[in-house]
Amino acid sequence: MRVVPVELGDRAYEVRIAPGLLEQAGKQLQPFIRGGRLVVVSDEQVWAAQGARLTEALDGVDVNPVLVAAGEGSKSFTVLADLMDRLLALEIERSEHIVAFGGGVIGDLTGFASAILKRGCGFVQVPTTLLSHVDSSVGGKTGINVAAGKNLVGAFHQPSLVLIDPEVLDTLDARQVRAGYAEIAKYGLIEDADFFVWLEANGHAVIEGDLEARCYAIEKAVAGKARIVAADERETGDKRALLNLGHTFGHALEAETGYSERLLHGEAVALGCVQAMTFSAERRLCSADDAERTRAHFAAVGLPTSLAEAGITASGEVLTRHMASDKKKAGGKVAFILSRGIGQAYVDRTVDMADVAAFLDRNG
Repeated sequence: MRVVPVELGDRAYEVRIAPGLLEQAGKQLQPFIRGGRLVVVSDEQVWAAQGARLTEALDGVDVNPVLVAAGEGSKSFTVLADLMDRLLALEIERSEHIVAFGGGVIGDLTGFASAILKRGCGFVQVPTTLLSHVDSSVGGKTGINVAAGKNLVGAFHQPSLVLIDPEVLDTLDARQVRAGYAEIAKYGLIEDADFFVWLEANGHAVIEGDLEARCYAIEKAVAGKARIVAADERETGDKRALLNLGHTFGHALEAETGYSERLLHGEAVALGCVQAMTFSAERRLCSADDAERTRAHFAAVGLPTSLAEAGITASGEVLTRHMASDKKKAGGKVAFILSRGIGQAYVDRTVDMADVAAFLDRNG
C-alpha cells in the first residue's frame, strides 16, 4: 500500500492507495463505524456498479446507502437540502462519519453536507473516478454549484481518511479516464517537470490501465497536492491557488457548456492548461516549445486542445464574462495561473481581461 500523509496538525489524515483496497473496506473503515452501522452517500450509477463490492467488504456492518442522481446536476441546493433531510431521518449523530463513495460530485456534495450537518460531522472519501482520486478527494474543498458559477457555495472540511483503489477505474469508460488524467498532468505542469517527462513516456499506460503506472501517477499527483494543501490549506496565499492551473479558463468553458456532458471537468482543465501555457508563451513568459509540448501531450492522449475541438464558438468577451465570477478574484482582479516553463507555474493578478478576450478570439 502507498500512503500519502496530508500534514494538517490535529486534522492530518492519510491517503491510502492500493489495488483491491475496496475489498479491505471493513478493516480500513473500522475506526469510523458507530453502533454497527455506516452511512454511505453515493450516486445511482456508482452504487449499481460498485455498491455490492463495498457492502460485501463491510460484512457484518449495517450499510445505509443514500443515493442521489449521477451527474453535475446533483451539486445543487435542491439536492443538498434533500440529502440533509434524508441524513437527518437516519438520526445521524455528530460522532458518526459519512462515507462519500463516488466521483467528485459525490465527494463535494457529501463533504459539504458533512460540514454543515449538526454543525459538522466527519466523513471519509472513497473516490471512484481517476479525477476524484487525484483532485477532489484530497484537500477538503467541498461545495455545490449555483447560477452564478461552479463551487461558489461550500466549505473547507477535511476528510478523516481517503481510500483509493485504482481497480474501481475498470468500470469507467475511456473518456472519463482521460478526463481524470488531465488533473494528473496538471501537477507536472505546476511544479514537477520531471514528472511531466515521465507522463510523456507513460501517459498511455496510465490511461490504458497499467496498474503499476496508475498507482505511481496517482501517488505522485496526490503527494503534490498534499504538499500544497499543507502549505496553504485555505488558499489564503498563492501556493494553493497554483492547483487552479487551467481552471480559470476551464471553468469559463464549463459555464459556457452549462456544466454538461458536452465538456467534462477534466477535459475543460486540459483545454485550460493548453490555453494558460499558450497565453504565457504569447507573453514571452515561457517558451513556445513548452506550450507546444503541453498541447501535443494532451492531444496524444485524446484530450481536447482547442475551442473548436470542444465545440465552443463563444467569443472571448463572452468567455471572460464567465471568468468575472471566479471565486479566487481579489480586489476586482481575476487570478490567472500562468507559467514560466513546464513545472514553473505562478499566480498573476495583473492580467487585463481585454487581453484574455482577444487571446481567446485568436486561439479558438
